[in-house]
Amino acid sequence: MILTKKTLAPILLGSLLTLAACGNGEEADTENGTDTGAGNEGTTESVEVATEGFPIVEETITLSLMAPGLGLSEWEDMPTLQEYSELTNIEFEYTTPPQSDFATRLNLAFASQELPDIIYAGGPNTLNASAEVDYGSQGLLLPLEDMLEEYAPNFYALMEENPEIRQSITTTDGHIYALPSIVRGDTSSWIMGPVWYNGAWLDALGVEELPQTTEEFYELMVRFRDEDPNGNGQQDEIPISDINMNGLRGWMMPAFGIKGWGIEEHNGEARYTFATENFRGYLEFMNRLYSEGLLDQETFSQSTEQKQAKGENNQIGVFQDWFSYFTTGRSEEEAINDPMYGPLTSEYQETPLMPIDSGIKRGTFALTSENPHPEASLRWIDYFYTEEGYEFINLGPEGYLWEWEDEEGGTRVFNEEIDPDSREEYRGSITPAYGITIPGLSIELDPIGGERSAFSDFLLEETQEKIEAHGEVIFPQVYLTPEEQEEVTDIKSELETYVVENEAAFITGNIELNDDNWNDYISTLENLGVRRFEEIHQDAYDRWVEAGENN
Repeated sequence: MILTKKTLAPILLGSLLTLAACGNGEEADTENGTDTGAGNEGTTESVEVATEGFPIVEETITLSLMAPGLGLSEWEDMPTLQEYSELTNIEFEYTTPPQSDFATRLNLAFASQELPDIIYAGGPNTLNASAEVDYGSQGLLLPLEDMLEEYAPNFYALMEENPEIRQSITTTDGHIYALPSIVRGDTSSWIMGPVWYNGAWLDALGVEELPQTTEEFYELMVRFRDEDPNGNGQQDEIPISDINMNGLRGWMMPAFGIKGWGIEEHNGEARYTFATENFRGYLEFMNRLYSEGLLDQETFSQSTEQKQAKGENNQIGVFQDWFSYFTTGRSEEEAINDPMYGPLTSEYQETPLMPIDSGIKRGTFALTSENPHPEASLRWIDYFYTEEGYEFINLGPEGYLWEWEDEEGGTRVFNEEIDPDSREEYRGSITPAYGITIPGLSIELDPIGGERSAFSDFLLEETQEKIEAHGEVIFPQVYLTPEEQEEVTDIKSELETYVVENEAAFITGNIELNDDNWNDYISTLENLGVRRFEEIHQDAYDRWVEAGENN
């Protein structure tokens, strides 16, 4: 969405009116709440917090904030944050260790209890689900749920619109300790980069319809192997290639009724996908492809660079990557000819099925027990849960990355002084919304100075047709109790090591996939605790469902 004077959100219009009124010595027409300094017993002076509009507080307050930094610019020098501080009357002391050191620094802060007021962009890898539960139960993170409706109305509205958000961020003790990033965009449903067909090969063989079943897929792969689709007169084609099945697995297993890696929800039950007959069906099919030379014989030994070289040499027919041209080396325009792999059906899965991401990235904004102004802090972040707020944090203010060409019409153009080849890096120097998962509503923005590209339209159409039309979330984002988490961590590591080793052995034929070997495989999983692993996740799933029913 392009920001125009006609489409400004009421909150921003209220901001401008408030500022104008204050500048004329008139009293702002806003409702105010009192920031009591909850969570910091040393705070003796409360501040009035405007529940709508800007500024958030009349007298400037200063808070401390810790976030992962990328080293392109100091956060206090970023014009986006500077202008937002002027608008809100909230200033910050920033601690931004390198992204690679952020987890260590944050853990040390918790261990020493020398905490910042705000943890920004902490999750989902650092301030993850178990950390939220652990630090929240210790009183080191503030519960936010009772303040959201009044001081984070934009985020609260998103929760009301999509109850799964509340379910996914409410911990086992009933509290919300961190706000998420809500991602909505053309590719936000992808669990990872999709699988692609080599469109040039399809054209060479006159293929007009893509496979709909596993058997049709197999037949096409045989044609890729035998009919010289790359046209060089040599039988050097590799129908399917991957690295350790890490790219293909997640997209091919749904043909056998499996939504994803590890724990999945299946008809209301939590099951470990690699301990099912469906997984055996997947292994049998992949072994068939491997044994007949349809799956790259170097799948379990090659490097990313080796696979890339094959792709650029036009030797691969089916492959996984974020965009197809990352593998083929072709242009973006040529990549429109590479169709996305769609869902296949089989005796295990009679209707099309594809995994999708929930679009909820947890742990991106938390307030610690040291925060003297939690209500003001929530008001500060809440603006970024609007489209206009995301546009501001993502693109920065006028006069840096972009300028108005037609402000009334909402048309922007890039600043001509910025080298087009360095625009993205420059953007990372003016706003924190670069290379990290920031809190807020993340949406697909219209391009500056032009229309959407044909490739963007192609991606959207393929995603809607091939993924979203058949999509199911693999497993909801649940929370485990500290005791459950400790138990799961021990079991999970051993399960995954064993599964990965045996997947490769079964597919390559190093272990024959017969009844005896399969039964031995399942018995070993059970000895490693797979049924307890499922039981714990079933309990967590039931709590998640109950939380939805109670809200």
